[in-house]
This record gives sequence, structure tokens and C-alpha cells, in this order.
Amino acid sequence: MKILMVCLGNICRSPLAEGILQDKAFKAGLTWSVESAGTNRYHTGDGPHPLSQKVAKLNGIDLSHQRARTITGDDFTTFDKIYALAADVKEDMKRIAGKKYDAAKVDLLMNEVYPGQNMDVPDPYYGTEAGYHKVYSMIAEACDAIIDKYATQLSGNIIKAASLNQ
Repeated sequence: MKILMVCLGNICRSPLAEGILQDKAFKAGLTWSVESAGTNRYHTGDGPHPLSQKVAKLNGIDLSHQRARTITGDDFTTFDKIYALAADVKEDMKRIAGKKYDAAKVDLLMNEVYPGQNMDVPDPYYGTEAGYHKVYSMIAEACDAIIDKYATQLSGNIIKAASLNQ
């Protein structure tokens, strides 16, 4: 499974989402590939925001290897699932991808916890450290839901395949 997390600049929310989901998937024994991207180019090549790194590190996750990049239309071919961290990001993704945009692959991250409510993960960029802790908690909850949802689907498919082979 290949998952892409997308926010505006790819330095605050989406690097946290990449790190959190990759950590949770690894701990669940899943060999998923998780990456992140942004919809603007302002921070391309930059590492995650210092407060994103600090909050992640406090939770045992190292984001220091990540570098910001911009989402492309080709990402809609490469990734199985793409999560936008806010509605405006989702709209930007449509514009950037053009004809390559695949609505079936895209959802707002918090819809995994609150289906159909279309909640944004707030952008902590201009706020205090407390905002980064709140964002971390929201993303971690959504990542737990993703692991539960897809790990269950995958194990169900494996069990079906095994029973068909008997």
C-alpha cells in the first residue's frame, strides 16, 4: 500500500502524518510506503518545521530525514490513497493534477475518524507549540483508524485467498 499525505507547504502537518502513519504501520507489521507532499512550492527542499520535529521526537518519531516537495499529477498514478489534511488543500490538488486527478483515491484525513464530516486538521504554522501537539493527536487518531481499516481489509483478503487455495 502506498499512501501520500498532503498539506499546504509540506513542513508542518503532512510530515507529521507521514511519520506517524509510517511508524504505526511498521509497528503493525505492515510494509506500507508513506510519503508526504505540499500544494505550494514555498518550502521545497526544506526539512519539517522545528516544532513538528520536536513534537514528533517527543513521541518517538524522527522526521529529520524528510524534505518538502510539491504534489504532482503523477502522484495519482503512484499512490493507492492520498489524504488531504484540509479542504483547501484538496481543492489545490485538483487544480495541480488536472486530468490526472483521481477523486476515488482522495479523501480528507479526518474523514477516517469522522466519516463525511470533512474536518480539517488545523494548520499550526503561525501558532504555538500547543497547536502542534493538538495536530499530532488528531493525526495519530486518524492514522490508527487507517491502520485498523486497511489492515483488516488486507487480512480479510489474505484469508479469502488462502481458503480459495484449499
